[in-house]
Amino acid sequence: MKKLKYLSLALITALFLTSCESDLETAPTNQANEAEVFKTAESAETVINGTWAKFNDDGPTYANIGYSTVLRTSDAMGSDVAVLTNKYGFPGAYAFTDLVNNTGSRPLYIWNSLYSVINNMNNVIARIDAAEGTQEKKDQVKGQAKALRAFCYLNLASFYQFSYLKDKNALTAPIYTEPTTTSSVGKKKASLEEIYTLVKSDLKDADLLLQNYSRNNKDKIDRSVVNGLLARAYLNTGEWTKAAASAKIARNGYALMTAEKYKDGFNDISNGEWIWGHGQTQEQSGESYAFHFLDVSSSGSYYYSFMADPYFKDLFDTNDIRYSLFSWDGNPGREGLLRYAKFKFKANLIADIVFMRAAEMYLIEAEAEARNGNVSNAVGVLNQLKLARNANPYAGSMAQNEVIKEVLIERRKELFGEGFSLSDIIRTQGTVVRKPFTNTSGQAIQVQITTPDGIVKTVNGRGHTIFAFPDQSAFTANSRYYLFSIPQKEIENNPNL
Repeated sequence: MKKLKYLSLALITALFLTSCESDLETAPTNQANEAEVFKTAESAETVINGTWAKFNDDGPTYANIGYSTVLRTSDAMGSDVAVLTNKYGFPGAYAFTDLVNNTGSRPLYIWNSLYSVINNMNNVIARIDAAEGTQEKKDQVKGQAKALRAFCYLNLASFYQFSYLKDKNALTAPIYTEPTTTSSVGKKKASLEEIYTLVKSDLKDADLLLQNYSRNNKDKIDRSVVNGLLARAYLNTGEWTKAAASAKIARNGYALMTAEKYKDGFNDISNGEWIWGHGQTQEQSGESYAFHFLDVSSSGSYYYSFMADPYFKDLFDTNDIRYSLFSWDGNPGREGLLRYAKFKFKANLIADIVFMRAAEMYLIEAEAEARNGNVSNAVGVLNQLKLARNANPYAGSMAQNEVIKEVLIERRKELFGEGFSLSDIIRTQGTVVRKPFTNTSGQAIQVQITTPDGIVKTVNGRGHTIFAFPDQSAFTANSRYYLFSIPQKEIENNPNL
């Protein structure tokens, strides 16, 4: 992994967290004057660019590189990824021991990363109006800063507390809207309602500020991304009509990819369905390391640890293009594991990271319509996605609960490996479901594999290995084990928590 340094982030990240001096690379790499950084709107934009790059490509370990850490953790803690517990990276997340341990490195890294971005965006928002430049440029910079701040708070609301629909007044995490320094006094926890109020306000502001902005690459935030984030926020808070409307706006101009395109490896930001992502190059490729966990079929992948639960395969129609991505592994040490070859490295072991696709917006729209009682509309939208995947259209019960259930299953199928597993469980007040891959007699189910030298043989199929929480209690809804913990260092140094 290449170590990256960004003047803009290093210059102004002086967060109140005492731990960040040792856990994040925040020492200035160039002692440029802050006044110069914020002198013009163009120079202020470098703060956003540098923050975004560091947020994605930097990290203290190979298991904690960039925002992908959040996404990989979310999927490892869900139902459909059977993480290999003897592989580096995410066994602790899979076993629900990582995030509940507030003295561990992963909770500290995620918390610091989110609040470092928030602090940088607070600096941009506070200073951009006084910068030199056209109003259009200043609006663009402020709009992107507000959207990125909202994105971080949306993550805090999604992973650090139970569903808004369970208790919107539940205390979650502090809100900071002004720049902080190492001498700033930490704030108390805000409620989910307060956090979502800020998220939606920031995003609505960004939607107006970016109305004349046309981006030059999908790393940038534009109105499509903003409306996609609004759709997520409205879905979380149960504002179904608004969620459906925002999802429609977000996906406008982003056609669902063809069935054959689905097999290309989910590695290229130029894919016409991708709304937002993070591109990788040979020179800037830190976050590509995430593919070593996701890619279970390429020979150069180190860990191939995100195998699929064999029962997950049963959710797909056999004619579904996604079904063709499954295969039983025949390699030594991996015999009988189920590969789901959705993610594949490009040449030279790099791969772009997807953060938002049109398919997600179809699913948000379908779920929101169903929860709003418009089941016919929901099924119509859902079947557009199914048709694009060569799957059978939904023709089951039109009862509201059944349609909602079908949409949630489709979310699992379509968004596998993209970071939605745990956040969906939390927001729907659902539960992790894992069971041994055995028959009614308790014996391992046999599967047929092909070894590298072409020998076909029958072996025991392998799936999940963790079936309970660390205290050996059964998986259940609204468990404390689902929530990300606030780091002990932050608790010790913020008297108001």
